[in-house]
Amino acid sequence: MIDKIIVKGAREHNLKDIDVEIPRDKLVVVTGVSGSGKSTLAFDTIYAEGQRRYVESLSAYARQFLEQMEKPDVDSIDGLSPAISIEQKTTSKNPRSTVGTVTEIYDYLRLLFARIGKVFCHHCGREIAAQSVQQMVDQVMSFPERTKLLILAPLVKGRKGEYRKELQQLQADGFVRVRIDGALYELAETPELDKKKKHTIEVVVDRLIVKEGIESRLADSLETALRLGDGLVMVQDVDGACHQFSEKHACIDCGISYAEVEPRMFSFNNPHGACPDCSGLGTRNYFDPDQVVPHADLTLREGAIAPWVTRKGFYYQQLLESLADHYGFDTNTPYRDLSERIRKILMYGSGDEEIRFYYDQGERRHFYHKVFEGVVPNLERRYRDSDSDTMREKLEQYMDIMPCPSCHGARLRPESLHVKVDDKSIYELCELSVAGALDFFNNLQLSSKDAEIGQRILKEIRERLGFLVQVGLDYLTLNRAAGTLSGGEGQRIRLATQIGSSLMGVLYILDEPSIGLHQRDNRRLLETLVHLRDLGNTVLVVEHDEETILEADYVLDMGPAAGVHGGEVVSEGTPKEIVADPKSLTGRYLSGELEVSVPSQRRTAERWLEVLGAEANNLQQVDARFPLGVMTCVTGVSGSGKSTLVIDTLYRSLAQHLNRSREKSGKLKGISGLEHLDKVVDIDQSPIGRTPRSNPATYTGVFSDIRELFAQLPEAKIRGYKPGRFSFNVKGGRCEACNGDGVLKIEMHFLPDVYVQCEVCGGARYNRETLQVHYKGKSIADILDMTVNQASKFLENIPRIHNKLQTIRDVGLGYIKLGQSATTLSGGEAQRVKLAKELGKRATGRTIYILDEPTTGLHFDDVRKLMEVLHRLVDTGNTVIIIEHNLDVIKTADHVIDLGPEGGSGGGMIVASGTPEQVALNSHSHTGRYLRSYLDLV
Repeated sequence: MIDKIIVKGAREHNLKDIDVEIPRDKLVVVTGVSGSGKSTLAFDTIYAEGQRRYVESLSAYARQFLEQMEKPDVDSIDGLSPAISIEQKTTSKNPRSTVGTVTEIYDYLRLLFARIGKVFCHHCGREIAAQSVQQMVDQVMSFPERTKLLILAPLVKGRKGEYRKELQQLQADGFVRVRIDGALYELAETPELDKKKKHTIEVVVDRLIVKEGIESRLADSLETALRLGDGLVMVQDVDGACHQFSEKHACIDCGISYAEVEPRMFSFNNPHGACPDCSGLGTRNYFDPDQVVPHADLTLREGAIAPWVTRKGFYYQQLLESLADHYGFDTNTPYRDLSERIRKILMYGSGDEEIRFYYDQGERRHFYHKVFEGVVPNLERRYRDSDSDTMREKLEQYMDIMPCPSCHGARLRPESLHVKVDDKSIYELCELSVAGALDFFNNLQLSSKDAEIGQRILKEIRERLGFLVQVGLDYLTLNRAAGTLSGGEGQRIRLATQIGSSLMGVLYILDEPSIGLHQRDNRRLLETLVHLRDLGNTVLVVEHDEETILEADYVLDMGPAAGVHGGEVVSEGTPKEIVADPKSLTGRYLSGELEVSVPSQRRTAERWLEVLGAEANNLQQVDARFPLGVMTCVTGVSGSGKSTLVIDTLYRSLAQHLNRSREKSGKLKGISGLEHLDKVVDIDQSPIGRTPRSNPATYTGVFSDIRELFAQLPEAKIRGYKPGRFSFNVKGGRCEACNGDGVLKIEMHFLPDVYVQCEVCGGARYNRETLQVHYKGKSIADILDMTVNQASKFLENIPRIHNKLQTIRDVGLGYIKLGQSATTLSGGEAQRVKLAKELGKRATGRTIYILDEPTTGLHFDDVRKLMEVLHRLVDTGNTVIIIEHNLDVIKTADHVIDLGPEGGSGGGMIVASGTPEQVALNSHSHTGRYLRSYLDLV
């Protein structure tokens, strides 16, 4: 058997016809600078070929339903196993997907509750249990011997009437006694009942004394009583308690019937289980007064009511003036200063009170009387009645989400929520963190019968929860929406699912699984990868994390640089051999020869931004002070509340005040220090464009300058070309055969869609006339095909263009092409393009930049370049706040805020804050413990 995966002649993307041998059944790390070809080798070559071979083995009929894959540009790959890729694609944005459903734990919980759950009445809370006659007999026979019993069949329960006919029928059927309102009577001597009063009537079916040999008679009597009592029977101890039995799933007191408990009863995606009011979403959309009036410091005349600032604004203004006349308030008063009563009338209407309204028509004023509808009911009516998607979308910006008033966010019907295991409903279980749920199931005490029924189900649940703990996700709750998970969390959930499958002989390919993980949790992740390897699998990891590289059995270092300057294997071997190889840039950082240096002096702040009483998600009334004009790192273990504090609370609150954003911020008491800022920018890793037409040149604005340059050329002026002529997005200069795409899509049955180069323009995107305009012998298409480095040299004499290109080079993206499609950029590359755009702007010194894990996908050398760029932003007086786990970034910060001490409900507090040195010496800080060695404080 081949003990290696042998790749020969790989030329995909920037790979330079490389040959690679990867040992099988080992943990192999592919590392190297960003853009050097790591993902191209691992995913676009090895994984793509593994997938293609699997699909090729299927029938033509089956293949038409699968996404087809092209053969990667490689001569041969031998020794390839079935391949499974665990990438960082974001998890499902479907609001119905949760951590529980994605990991299949919820499916097992549904089965568990259906099989061993105890049913309680959702009206009175009494336990409901359906019993057979045999079970009833066994229970009655367990009473003390010689106990005197009455077997009663309930006929009427708390209802008005005389019931003369019913009592006569009972006598005709041969019954002798009856109990009316607690008193026993012979049927021949029943009193006349008051028809205006409520009565309870039970017929006495039998009178018994508990002793051996009565089982047969007791069973007959119980069956008769159940038939008469519609499935209910009462066994009255003459000297004591009354015992009630039911052969149906129905409450004895309330009469509420329950269907048989099935797994679908606990599914919020099934009408049998979903809350009927919210269809299982757990939330409802509503018009939020805070969104309707986003800026309460404005007056009604200035447009405080945002949805009424439209072309019809004049009509609404007259409505408001009429209201002001009627209630005696001034439309020039800021909204926040209006009385609570007036604000309530404005939002929800005047009730039954009629208002005298006017409207002007030419020079005449007309009057009419009617009640005032209110802004919120007006918006609700327009939203409900509108057939226009555009109008509904426009109105949705004034909506917010609240828990469903019926199920309070639990998503399920009341009947489903009152089925319990060890006094917990399925919703209460899903509200626990993964660690909390595992603790619950480890300590669960069940009867021997229930334990036997649930044995296999419980084993699966415990194992799956254990795998999530192993990959560092113990802080997630099972009902956490899958759409709110980061790329790293989503990847680790898929990894946990794969461990659960316990496959052997598989090639697993992972893309930076350590993203978003604190150093403390990284160890558990590594143990998981080693476990996968030890099962007999090959684990191929694209990674920059030092600990992971050193743990590997074999390392491939790609390089030597990025883009066209990369695509080669610079060094390969064990981690020790990589460290000893002077050609390996990675090895030089691992050996300590190169490093991200600690600044000789930390900046100090004179002004501060304070967030007071933040309590969104797991934050526990946090008061956080952010220094202005310096670089701050917010750190902490996974799930400790970093993103909640910085993105959900700080950024959104600043965006509301500074950028007039309508996005709602996390709950907080207040924020101070806003007077020192004029703008907030969140530089995240979302794509810079969603279509292939977006590219770095258009996003950074340098393409506008290049088009201006071409429009100024003598040839362009002679032909009367304006800058628009050099755009491939509009008619005029673009090639109309391909609409400026450069390629044509040809749909193929049973085969992947084929993209062929446009024959008319040869992939240049422009028509022949536009391409005849040259600058230094190059057309605009030639310039778009240049890398940033090449274009910067070519256009160095035009300062405005050269400066913008230089900022793209400064963030380490000199290797990307100016016209490269935005959809082909990684998250880290997209983030750095955004950084370059910000660097190109004139600094005000009053801007605050927020970055969430900017080192994602970055090599040690790229981290060094990134930190130089971020420090440049700070040097011009701006403030930079970074959420980060990378110790190389944390050690260069001026200020650190460390959250914790744990994740989930165990976090949400500030454990330490101060300079990196101060945090490193704090014994309560997990981050500080790992930071000490980086700052040589050990």
